[in-house]
Amino acid sequence: MDQSKNSAKTGHLPDQSITTDTLTKHLKPFKKELPTIGLLMFNGVLQSEVIATSDVFAKPSIEGKQLFNVITIAENADPITSEEGIRFVPDYTFESCPQLTAMFVPSAYDMYAQVHNEKIVSFIKEKNRETLYTISNCAGAQLIGKSGIADGHKIVTWIGGGTQLQKDYPNLKVQNDSLVTFVEDGKFSSSNGNLASYISALNLLEKMSGPGHRKFVEDYLYLDRLQNWKD
Repeated sequence: MDQSKNSAKTGHLPDQSITTDTLTKHLKPFKKELPTIGLLMFNGVLQSEVIATSDVFAKPSIEGKQLFNVITIAENADPITSEEGIRFVPDYTFESCPQLTAMFVPSAYDMYAQVHNEKIVSFIKEKNRETLYTISNCAGAQLIGKSGIADGHKIVTWIGGGTQLQKDYPNLKVQNDSLVTFVEDGKFSSSNGNLASYISALNLLEKMSGPGHRKFVEDYLYLDRLQNWKD
């Protein structure tokens, strides 16, 4: 019996396999004409500080257009394992990293290895020469302090970490982390980290694309539900 006629009688469609290329669908091409947001990564990174920035800058415009290149960068091409155990494959290495408009420096619970890794510190120094904005979240402020790029500027770190940060890097103007969640001083900005990383990302997003797009992204992310969250 003809399959189409049989399908019409039974009300069922012919058995067809439908395939979709979900990987290609969600890949965002690198466009040289767009500002590039670089997310530094290393083993033990707090994944919320990577996700927050990508969450904010990877959202399209209200018309559906890509506004930024959002890339991850690590010392080499090996997968990075976050503090929480999620693995990330970096887009670029220190050697292959393209020019950055903004660089986000995240943290780990133990920053000793990063602060004593001259390759990471040198990369931050080098990229800061070309960035319009350099941002640290949480203990990423220790890498900023070690690099010396923000000497004389205000900075904030994780809640409880400011006293030691000021002692280790006296040329920084460390803010009271028990009172200050986010601070901006010239091209440099910083936050307490973790979910407060959304604040530093949204602040920069507004500077680069306007308050209208910031509001669109906040609505996209349902941030109002968190702000009004009650038990």
